[in-house]
Amino acid sequence: MAVQPEGTPCWADAMFTDPEGAKSFYGDVLGWTFGESSSEFGDYTQAYADGKAVAAVVPPMPGQEGQSAWCLYLASPDAEATAAKIRANGGETLMDPMRVGDFGTMLLARDPGGVAFGVWQAGVHEGFEAQGVPGAFCWAEVFTREPAKSDAFFPAVFPYTVVKIADEHVDFRMYNVGDRTVMGRMKMGDEFPPEVPPFLNVYFTVADCDAAVAKATERGAVLRFGPMTMPFGRFAALTDPQGATFSVIDVNTTEGEIPRTSPVS
Repeated sequence: MAVQPEGTPCWADAMFTDPEGAKSFYGDVLGWTFGESSSEFGDYTQAYADGKAVAAVVPPMPGQEGQSAWCLYLASPDAEATAAKIRANGGETLMDPMRVGDFGTMLLARDPGGVAFGVWQAGVHEGFEAQGVPGAFCWAEVFTREPAKSDAFFPAVFPYTVVKIADEHVDFRMYNVGDRTVMGRMKMGDEFPPEVPPFLNVYFTVADCDAAVAKATERGAVLRFGPMTMPFGRFAALTDPQGATFSVIDVNTTEGEIPRTSPVS
């Protein structure tokens, strides 16, 4: 796939204390195969779905051991300029732009409400080689307790327009790049315990949501929500055995009408 437009999700990775355990788990649940680990880059190991690069796993760097979490990277043509926008709009850079060989330049950041995310300026590594097919990234949502902060921050940093769902019972927004919806934003409610921090939830495509959930829970994952069918697919939210939250979605099993939307002024 070509370099993605600015603000579009373009890559996902996660640090795991037990990377071999993560490979075994996601290999079973998502059908991933894995390339050779790169010792030059901290044993970074790419995951493949049907031969296409779709994500990566890596052991934590010394001093960064802790609960595992998926990190979603948003595309940028200029990581230094994006870092400046992040800081100018109330966010913080957790890791300043760092060149990764000739692969590209990365940075890690957090929005004013505490949502962590990555930024990727592509070099020879352009990002996902497949999306929306079994095993590959499909969708992402910002889960935050301070939605107004996210809704102000992300469109100030990236070229997003914000659209709201016509449902007074759900505080949900969609972030668009041009006429393409690239990410959602959901307000965290009482169903999330106070100790659960805000996060950016990554969805991976599966052929059968219920079968993926059964395999994941059999392998030690915890089912957090679902499976539930909606107009966009049948999905479920899980926490893997090392504590990383992710979701699976079967985009071919749908139910109901796609909700009406309207621009946020």
